Amino acid sequence: MPHLRTICPRWAYALAFALSTAAVSPTGHAFDDYQLPSLGGAATSVSNEEYRLGRAWLRQFRAHAPQWQDPIVSDYLQGLIARLAPHSQLGNLQTIIVMVDNRSLNAFAVPGGVVGINSGLFAFAEDEGAFVSVLAHELGHLSQRHYARGSARAEQTQLPAMAAMLAGMLIAVSGAGDAGIATAMGSQAAMIQDRLTYSRRYEQEADRIGLQAMANAGYDPEAMVRMFGAMQRMARLQGGTPPEFLLTHPVTDSRLSDAQARASQLSVANAYTSDTLYDMMRARALLSINRNSPQQAASRLAQESVSEPAQRYLGALIAAHSGQTDSALNTIDQLARELPDYSMLPASAASIALDAQRYEEAITRSQRLLRLSPDYLPAQLILAEAQLQRDPEAAYNLLRDVTAHHPENPQGFNLLAEAAGRSGYNGWGHLARAEHLQLTGRVDRGIRQLSIAKDAAQQENDQQALARIEQRREAFIEYRKALDKF
Repeated sequence: MPHLRTICPRWAYALAFALSTAAVSPTGHAFDDYQLPSLGGAATSVSNEEYRLGRAWLRQFRAHAPQWQDPIVSDYLQGLIARLAPHSQLGNLQTIIVMVDNRSLNAFAVPGGVVGINSGLFAFAEDEGAFVSVLAHELGHLSQRHYARGSARAEQTQLPAMAAMLAGMLIAVSGAGDAGIATAMGSQAAMIQDRLTYSRRYEQEADRIGLQAMANAGYDPEAMVRMFGAMQRMARLQGGTPPEFLLTHPVTDSRLSDAQARASQLSVANAYTSDTLYDMMRARALLSINRNSPQQAASRLAQESVSEPAQRYLGALIAAHSGQTDSALNTIDQLARELPDYSMLPASAASIALDAQRYEEAITRSQRLLRLSPDYLPAQLILAEAQLQRDPEAAYNLLRDVTAHHPENPQGFNLLAEAAGRSGYNGWGHLARAEHLQLTGRVDRGIRQLSIAKDAAQQENDQQALARIEQRREAFIEYRKALDKF
């Protein structure tokens, strides 16, 4: 699977606005978020269409880009977004995170509330404040809808431009780099040139929103200044080949000075920090990046002022990776006693037990955690996967609830399909498989899977399943219309 680095520098810079915008999403139940009004002349309808296209893009992105599958880190990121969002002027926009398996420094935001994070961002940001500053900046782009505002003739050009540019990015990601650049640049060159004149103002505006959000959420806004300084030094060292984030978000001296001036005027309300927790997430990211040479991750942390618990945590993960399950579990259990507020520690232990095929232990550990944190998604997914090996019907019942509350989670539907099949609920199993297919950009296959689900539900005389399948078929057809734009 080609990495995002297949996108060349001038394409990445031209894409700056396409990846740094959003629209206000509709409200309502999550299963229906994607079913939106048809495009009309009103501004609200255009915003809805941006949302619809952005979510369609996300599905295609999942089909083409290498994903970083780590529910523990994903839950942590959701927590950061939840802390920043009330202070970021997002209104009722529903955000969703996609994690990219790529060691380069990058983060992006796409209409529809999609926030993308490369695993490499954890490697670069040495503390939580620095990391949060990037998220806060991206949320600033989302809240201000910079793509829409940057179009000189919004109603005539905005949506075709967005579709063409996002389509070009998908082509580039899938490996046809020059074709992707041509698709985007050929059709949008004039509009991009007009909008590049606004880039500095939009970057500073996103900085302003981000700095204020950080201060209101309890983070020191000076962390953004430090992060910008580190990025600027990196850009100078790497010359003409800086990472994607610096191509789409250039850090100039004037921008750095402006951020410094604004940060100095802000006071932090209810100061908050969780650097030890961040260090542990960073350890997971470094281990993912260096999965073939885990000791490189340990060496990287050892060279930096990383908290001692995080270094022990990484040591435990490496021990588990090399088959030393008992040693790893003993270390993490001790850490959990020292840091009882970190749900990710007992979840990590349950995950290690699961990977070692110690299913009963994984079930016991995850159930114990869920008694304290009933809605903790990583533990729910670990429990369900372990139950698949011991009690598939229990897994099925749990995953029905999980997917109802997290309808954009492909892993949940993938596990549900297997649990339903093993439990004899074939109609629901094929429906879950269809949901997984559409969430990962394979809507045509998903529609075919719905037909199989219907046949199975009819054989089982499951009227509830039949009604749900018909409802989802209509939604899938709408998804396909949106995907046709790419």
